[in-house]
Amino acid sequence: MERRYLAIDIGASSGRHIVGWLEDGEVKTKEVYRFPNGVAERDGRLTWDVDALLGHVKAGIDKALDEFGALDSFSIDTWGCDYVLLRGDEEVWPCHAYRDGRTESIIPAVHEKIPFAQLYAHTGCQFQPFNTIYQLCDDLARGRLEGVTDFLMVPEYLMWKLTGAKSKEYTNATTTGLVSAATGEFDLELVEKLGLPAHLFPKLQKPGTVIGEYQGIKAMLCATHDTASAVEGILAVADAAVAPPRSAGRLDRSVAPALPTSSFELAGAPQPYISSGTWSLLGVKTPKPLTDKKSMAANYSNEGGVGYNRYQKNIMGMWIVNRLRDELCPEKPFGEIVAEAEASAFEGVVDANAPCFLAPESMKAAFDGALSVKPRTVGDYFRCAYRSLALSYRDAIRELEENTGKTYEKLYIVGGGAKNALLNRLTQEATGKTVIALPIEATALGNLKIQMEASFS
Repeated sequence: MERRYLAIDIGASSGRHIVGWLEDGEVKTKEVYRFPNGVAERDGRLTWDVDALLGHVKAGIDKALDEFGALDSFSIDTWGCDYVLLRGDEEVWPCHAYRDGRTESIIPAVHEKIPFAQLYAHTGCQFQPFNTIYQLCDDLARGRLEGVTDFLMVPEYLMWKLTGAKSKEYTNATTTGLVSAATGEFDLELVEKLGLPAHLFPKLQKPGTVIGEYQGIKAMLCATHDTASAVEGILAVADAAVAPPRSAGRLDRSVAPALPTSSFELAGAPQPYISSGTWSLLGVKTPKPLTDKKSMAANYSNEGGVGYNRYQKNIMGMWIVNRLRDELCPEKPFGEIVAEAEASAFEGVVDANAPCFLAPESMKAAFDGALSVKPRTVGDYFRCAYRSLALSYRDAIRELEENTGKTYEKLYIVGGGAKNALLNRLTQEATGKTVIALPIEATALGNLKIQMEASFS
């Protein structure tokens, strides 16, 4: 009987349950459940409805069992940085969303205790106002950590609710800004200086660890940070020479040419990637973290991979495009939007990573305020957004090459943005790299790859 595995991949705007198995040496997949996600305002703060997420997680598992009868294991990945606090087995609500601005006032106090240059030297974690380190320090200042026994990152929380096991997975922990680049464990020196409770920071567990079971299915830690799993998904496609899934969910070579095994790593040198979703995460595999001053100045991060370091940078992604669509033309299909953007001759661009685009009340107003000549048509706004994203990718790759001392030939793009032919073309023109777009569920594939490899080890 074939072993079947379930990847539960939850992003900031949607989640999906994908069952995978090996057949004739290839990975086959089928999506069995998909559900919406998004932030909600509660008492003036942006929060996650993790109860709703848990309900969808359970419903999707039930659907997978109904369709396939039995599953060998499952795992959950989500975005990084956010968490749920526990007092024993009681949640401390709400679960704040990273786009909430609650850390703004605490950041100077954190850097007064530990200057950012010192933080970066310890962790190699890029500065983002929503990093877990600042969120936890805000909780400390507000008294929310009183009596707290655990903080569980979102996938850890969901798996605890299913299995009763409290876990701390390595790749997601590296998004907190509290993991030592030297040891790969929580940096207790930083924890002590910040006055955070040391018992919240136990030894970390690696992807592939079985932590319990739910409905007779083994619960396994994948790379629970979705970008870490996405990079494994790129490897799964390149190494196995498989191609994107058809609508039925099967990986089919006829959809795209097979990739040679060495395509992701040319002569032993890894090629850069963009995981293109709400955020675009651009990076490359490195043997160890790079925590030098150039990396800090470029705001590159060092985050955990499965046996390697991910040297990468958060860049504004499809967030700005999706918000423009919500505001300007919510009923219009993306195919029409892209066609109008291609037909536009608008030449204005913005700094896609400027703070004004992080969480504006009106994305259109944010674009208008950043441009000396305002767009006139819907196509103008989207052409501006796509060109601005492509230029931000160009700048980040230039920094990447400068900081690593390497020149790269290719750029792999996975995730939702990989399906946008216009953005891919603009990115290739801007960067001068050969863009290889893989419109696959890379994160789910990486999640499955880790489960499969662990089950056969």
